[in-house]
Amino acid sequence: MAKSARRRAARKTYTVAVVGATGAVGTEMIRVLEERKFPVGKIVLLASARSAGKSLRFHGKPVTVQQLRPESFEGVDVALFSAGASRSLEFAPEAVKRGAVVVDNSSAYRMDPAVPLVVPEVNPHAIAQHRGIIANPNCSTIVMLVALKPLHDAARIRRIVVATYQSVSGAGAKAMYQLWDESRKVLGRWKSTAKGWSAAGQPWKLAKGVGPLPKQIAFNVIPQVDVFLDNRYTKEEMKMVHETRKILEEPAMAVTATCVRVPVFLAHSEAVWIETERPLLVADARRLLKYAPGVKLVDEEAQGGYPIPVDAGGQDAVFVGRIRSDDSTKNGLALWVSGDNLRKGAATNAVQIAELLVKGGR
Repeated sequence: MAKSARRRAARKTYTVAVVGATGAVGTEMIRVLEERKFPVGKIVLLASARSAGKSLRFHGKPVTVQQLRPESFEGVDVALFSAGASRSLEFAPEAVKRGAVVVDNSSAYRMDPAVPLVVPEVNPHAIAQHRGIIANPNCSTIVMLVALKPLHDAARIRRIVVATYQSVSGAGAKAMYQLWDESRKVLGRWKSTAKGWSAAGQPWKLAKGVGPLPKQIAFNVIPQVDVFLDNRYTKEEMKMVHETRKILEEPAMAVTATCVRVPVFLAHSEAVWIETERPLLVADARRLLKYAPGVKLVDEEAQGGYPIPVDAGGQDAVFVGRIRSDDSTKNGLALWVSGDNLRKGAATNAVQIAELLVKGGR
């Protein structure tokens, strides 16, 4: 037998389940498993009864989607969950009971002290403590911390202020349709005449949205992502606060966030201001980010020399630029970040966690 054939024969493969396989993140997980050549021996695609029976492709071959049941996890090694918190709470323990390790993309287990919350470029060591479930952080938290980790290691961040500009894909397919449908209706009010463009009434304002977002998103921004809490922050904003502290193992770190939905289909962006304990020059921050894992530095003092969601979409790297000193505070830096919320913010991060699992024999 040739050496390459012997290597293939000796290589271990794994049975991988994707829960929520027909959703936006689930289909991206399937694609990322293919692209990163994860050693899948068998793939099990699971979804609700409504989606059962559909056919998806994996490495060019059709795979039938099965209805999610407890017994679906018999023989499964790794289960990638992206079907919402209620499904995770119900079925993740069933998967663990049958011997699978769960990587959960919902918010169900993120703040559970017994569950590691992992970004592989930031805290890969945390998976060693898993008891069968590992949580995938919120997409906005992932994008921010991939960019901030090398700066934290160099100068220890003591305060983070972040404003997010989040794409509608973060709210699901129905929100993407809402953006498309509202844009079509708004643009339909404009007419071209010999004297230029004209519109009747209020061309930018619709009577009512047609989707899950609380306000019109077309040609607009909505300063609300998720529901409001008693402290007047939204749930999304507090996710960023609590998850950042847990992942960086800095329970007292000062973090505040304002999360905004913007009329972009794919990829989140963030304006981030940090204060560090030790001084960090802009040139040193640029050097650290240039060589940081998972980061693409796009920081030129020129027209277009900065990250934008159009470029970050479809990529696994977090794009970082607009790095500058924040002269309003001591040891302050400001930066701009863009990252694909469906890939690095969800699917890719989950698959990277699975890669750490199989690499470490966990």
